[in-house]
Amino acid sequence: MQAIILAAGVGKRLKPITDQRPKCLIEIGGKTLLARHLDSLEGLGIRDITIVLGHLKDMILEEINTLGKDDGKGPRFSYLVNEGYKNGSVTSLWIAREKLVEETLIMDADVLFHPTLLERLVRSPKASCFLMEENFTDTGEEMKLFLENDRVIAISKESKAKSSRVGEGVGFLKLSAEHGPALRKALEDLINEGRLDAEYEEAIDRCLAHSDMGVESVDGLPWIEIDFAEDVQCAEREILPRLGEPGDGTQR
Repeated sequence: MQAIILAAGVGKRLKPITDQRPKCLIEIGGKTLLARHLDSLEGLGIRDITIVLGHLKDMILEEINTLGKDDGKGPRFSYLVNEGYKNGSVTSLWIAREKLVEETLIMDADVLFHPTLLERLVRSPKASCFLMEENFTDTGEEMKLFLENDRVIAISKESKAKSSRVGEGVGFLKLSAEHGPALRKALEDLINEGRLDAEYEEAIDRCLAHSDMGVESVDGLPWIEIDFAEDVQCAEREILPRLGEPGDGTQR
């Protein structure tokens, strides 16, 4: 299994923080989000890692070198640069499309999560699988998964599908080699349509009618996507203590 970490975005909603550093280098509990991703992947024996770079890319490369993660003894890194990183995230996954030929973890770089979440995804018997939390509040910002008979039928921030179950997606997908060609075609279609502003989830959504993708529940496990300044505060105050790390003691 390989992993693709999407770390090219500007993080407009976190300005001015992201004027000085990319989102994946925000420190929570004294450790960057990217370092936490890499530690979790290494703990699961996933060594083939592609990182899609864009905004402040040199800082990310420096971070990996500082961590000693690119010294030839640990993971095998490859780097792809999305020159159009100010566009939607579809352009980042498009840059990595040639990697979608084997079992792949597609990971947003701006998530703080308990390592058990990723282990649950990797160990899932479902060939293609999302992580989903059903206990969530829909503010319109959440990327939602819509299910019928335990199969994902839509993924969108909009409530565009009628389904028996709805949950928030964590931002990670395990994609089987079988479903790789359909996703590559969907990405190509969006690019050819000039939809450079689209999020990569729209390409995944286009595959769901013909690709059987399931979910693993993460209800009760701590995680948070870092989009706003208040998310950083919530991560420090509420999520870290649930990861067994020092916080200010406030619980969710």
